[in-house]
Amino acid sequence: MFLQTSSYRGLLEHKQEIFMIYERFFHAYYVGCKKSCALTSCGAKSALHLKLENHSKKRGTPMQKHPSMPPYTQPIIRVSNLSKTYGGGFQALKNIDLEIRQGEIFALLGPNGAGKTTLISTICGLVNPSGGQVSVDGHDIITDFRAARKMIGLVPQELATDAFSSVWTTISFSRGLFGKKPDRAYLEKVLKDLTLWDKKDNPIMTLSGGMKRRVLIAKALAHEPRILFLDEPTAGVDVELRRDMWEIVRSLRSSGVTIILTTHYIEEAQEMADRVGIINKGEIVLVDDKDNLMRQLGRKQLILDLHQPLDSIPPELADYGVEIADNGQQLIYTYDTTGERTGITKLLQALSESGIRFQDLNTTKSSLEDIFVDLVKNTT
Repeated sequence: MFLQTSSYRGLLEHKQEIFMIYERFFHAYYVGCKKSCALTSCGAKSALHLKLENHSKKRGTPMQKHPSMPPYTQPIIRVSNLSKTYGGGFQALKNIDLEIRQGEIFALLGPNGAGKTTLISTICGLVNPSGGQVSVDGHDIITDFRAARKMIGLVPQELATDAFSSVWTTISFSRGLFGKKPDRAYLEKVLKDLTLWDKKDNPIMTLSGGMKRRVLIAKALAHEPRILFLDEPTAGVDVELRRDMWEIVRSLRSSGVTIILTTHYIEEAQEMADRVGIINKGEIVLVDDKDNLMRQLGRKQLILDLHQPLDSIPPELADYGVEIADNGQQLIYTYDTTGERTGITKLLQALSESGIRFQDLNTTKSSLEDIFVDLVKNTT
């Protein structure tokens, strides 16, 4: 009778009842197997019970690190010569080659329209490629798409959930979509890790924006994926919640989950990422370890606050490439930190010989955002 109701409340009760029946069925199924084992002569286990035990062993501990693949070494995602051209002729991806290492946090950066979402959607099986190959832990996304997609959890940028369903119903349903059996203990752990356990019976529509984003992460983790894609996970959230999300991502990485992050907040990538990839106009511009990228492409500047303003740079300082700033009140000297010598000592000597005195000095170094902007400009 409840199938004929048109109210949202009736629909919600119907969905919850199905999940309760589903869980009770598998509970009874397992208990029955245990009883069957006890009744088997000479203590031998029934074939059905052995099958359940073998299945349990194959599942392993949720989010456990793969024993044969140490983190940061072997790739879990391989993208080879990937291209995507849409019907109107627009080429969103141009012969992309990329490898994502198991257990790392990989930040994919790029301006709007660079191809970030298209690349992620193709790997996740939401967009069909025009050419090339993508494999997820050895599973081709075309010929072995079921196995590949089970490995992946996707947290989209847009909030897309049933507003009238409870948190528990939402993540339980998501788990079932991937053919996973009910596992109350695992789902409880996921919700507790995301501080959602006390909200498990609340309808999605009653949650705050930050809580809804946590529900999206819980949905993506419900089927125990080994890879998690986060598309702008902190877009539109406050600073405190953003830092909470950073801690969640680090916790997931420590549990063995590989994280691929796209973000417009460059400081977010600088804070969390192990490696950084920059994409622009459908092409990968650069992929490197974040620390190495900062060391190789980063710049440092020496800023001198002068006693007297300068109208122009004296000839004695022309070879140092200094710049005048703040209406002549400052001199800025940019130097390479990777060089054997910075040239600062000679610059200060030249200033003294020129009779230019300064009252204060400080140094700054370029951020990942500065490097990103420079690289994008050079490829435009």
